[in-house]
Amino acid sequence: MSDAPKHPTNPDPANELASDSSRVDPRDFRNALGTYATGVTIITAAGTDGRPYGLTCNSFASVSLNPPLVLWSLGTFSQGLSIFQNASHFAVNVLGASQQALATRFAKSSDDKFAGVEWAPGLGNAPLLADSVANFQCRAANRYYGGDHVIFLGAVEAYSYNRQEPLLFARGGYGRFLGTGGTSTAPKS
Repeated sequence: MSDAPKHPTNPDPANELASDSSRVDPRDFRNALGTYATGVTIITAAGTDGRPYGLTCNSFASVSLNPPLVLWSLGTFSQGLSIFQNASHFAVNVLGASQQALATRFAKSSDDKFAGVEWAPGLGNAPLLADSVANFQCRAANRYYGGDHVIFLGAVEAYSYNRQEPLLFARGGYGRFLGTGGTSTAPKS
């Protein structure tokens, strides 16, 4: 591991989309990306059979305020890819600091991740998880292929949020936001 810049020397960015053509070490690149703290979400949708589906995701980002657009990405070899490709809607459930166990549960393969989880159907029957810090109900607007991931663009049709403390993820672990002086900025109840 080095603090030296890691600049690819390939002058043609189009070749970066081809497998095995990048000179960037994937594991080291992932370690570098892990220094950027993100929030933690569970993306949900209803399958064509009506069953709820969800997965933990930290690639969520805002795209535009007007129109309201968000994005997230999913690996092209993910078991749930076809569910999200066929869904008319998806929901982004932003997790709170007390929901680490839920994040871990939805990050693993399981036949019924929703067993015992409180949720309500949202637009397109995408599950809205109880006690989330926020949720964004999105119409599937478009998708783009980028390297080994599919980027899903969602048009936000409804949302809600509260003032609870969000769950954070960095360097492979969960954490909390610390304000000035190292104290939690969670609201007092």
